Amino acid sequence: MSFRALFSFTLLIFAGMSMVFSPIAFGQTEKPMIYAPHTSVEYAEDVGARFHTNHLFLGKPSKGLGPSGGMVPGQLRSFYGMPATGGSGVIAIVDAYDYPTALNDFNVFAKQFGLPTEVSTNPTSATNRVFQVVYAKGKKPAADASWAQESALDIEWAHAMAPYAKIVLVESASSNLSDMFAAVDVASSIPGVREVSMSWSSSEFRTESSYDTHFSRSKSGIVYFAASGDFDGVVQYPAASPYVVGVGGTSIKTDSLGSLVSETGWAGSGGGPSFYERKPSYQTNVANTGTTRSVPDIASDADPNTGVSVYDSTPYAGYVGWMVFGGTSVSSPCMAGMVNVAGSSLDTPTELTSMYSSRGSNLFRDITSGTAGSFRCLPGWDFVTGLGSPEGVGGI
Repeated sequence: MSFRALFSFTLLIFAGMSMVFSPIAFGQTEKPMIYAPHTSVEYAEDVGARFHTNHLFLGKPSKGLGPSGGMVPGQLRSFYGMPATGGSGVIAIVDAYDYPTALNDFNVFAKQFGLPTEVSTNPTSATNRVFQVVYAKGKKPAADASWAQESALDIEWAHAMAPYAKIVLVESASSNLSDMFAAVDVASSIPGVREVSMSWSSSEFRTESSYDTHFSRSKSGIVYFAASGDFDGVVQYPAASPYVVGVGGTSIKTDSLGSLVSETGWAGSGGGPSFYERKPSYQTNVANTGTTRSVPDIASDADPNTGVSVYDSTPYAGYVGWMVFGGTSVSSPCMAGMVNVAGSSLDTPTELTSMYSSRGSNLFRDITSGTAGSFRCLPGWDFVTGLGSPEGVGGI
């Protein structure tokens, strides 16, 4: 297995606080400067029992144009041919535990990049027009600072890509499967919801297909997105569900002005043929796919070295404020925002059928360079980046 739980852990002391981080090297020989917070580490007993986050922390300056060197919304929008404005309805973000500074941090991020802000001072008010927090079980969950990082990343970058969609953070009581899927059901019931983003995952487990009903039985008009995971070349659920858009990761090269030069497959991107999910009709006769459900479907920037700017004032391991995060936790909310701006109101299989029918066109950037685990990027569809990355709203 390539689970990060099998890497040798390093106990790092940050600002006098002891936290376990896992250094991620992705096959490199130099000292790694990419770290996984404890919620992004999966242990054997977690599989099929609880979900983990898929965000990674970059412990060195990045090459973006934002605070701490992270990529900024204008960069990612330009990379993928997305408009600077747009978005409608609701994008629901499902994460575990409470993020106590969510409203403040959402507005700090929005003000930094000229995005709409939420004027209400009550994060849970249903009348909020830009951002709202919903407690999946009706009461505030316990706080978890590492999950708060995940939530910060998710709400801020869904907003960055779809500025005029309302962002609703649905907080699950815990990361256990039952609580997380209960939160998905709550997210699906929110009036006006069009996309649901899930940046968390578990390695595949035998009974996973029994949970597909949380996505397949929803009302028409909702598209579900999930991170393909950061365990290079390993399939993760729920991205493996045929009723979910699995979003993989890429790495961006920019010039001195921050403009796109090239895009390759990210070495940490999860993917492969599912052990337990049947091959869906939209992948029939798609070259390079396996005999079962194959992930990811599509991809966007996830490499922490080309990570995004995130603001989080809930301290974790001594880190607070502007940081740079990567992982396929970036890809999922960004793709949800991009599809929202594209304006289609489809269920997930219809959305995926539309995407796959556009393969081979100039609507996707075909990623043909890069590897993840035992998989490599190929012309056409592949197990690292799927169809590739969007080039405008036409294909999504």
